[in-house]
Amino acid sequence: MSSWFRYKEGRNVGKVGAEGNVTLLDEEHPQGVRMTLKRGDNYVSVSCNIYGWIDHTRFFVKVPEAIREYRVMKVAAENIVELAKSSDSNKIKVWEAISEFVRRFP
Repeated sequence: MSSWFRYKEGRNVGKVGAEGNVTLLDEEHPQGVRMTLKRGDNYVSVSCNIYGWIDHTRFFVKVPEAIREYRVMKVAAENIVELAKSSDSNKIKVWEAISEFVRRFP
């Protein structure tokens, strides 16, 4: 069972943003991650914000590829916040996991 929920109850989905892009998916994890998929005129973006740690955005040409990567990134981001929240974790381990995340999802 997924811990993810629709960010702001899904009110952003289908809306045009300030940059002219449309939000297709927008989810949040209770431990502090937000994932957003947007379609612009010439691109599709996937943004991952791990609150207090990183804000990482990737760009794609096609929506299906972006959705596939969005799903994989969610799992990896969730693992990072679980590591960050664990009592035996230290910041160096979290930054190492973030570095691997950015390398894996350029």
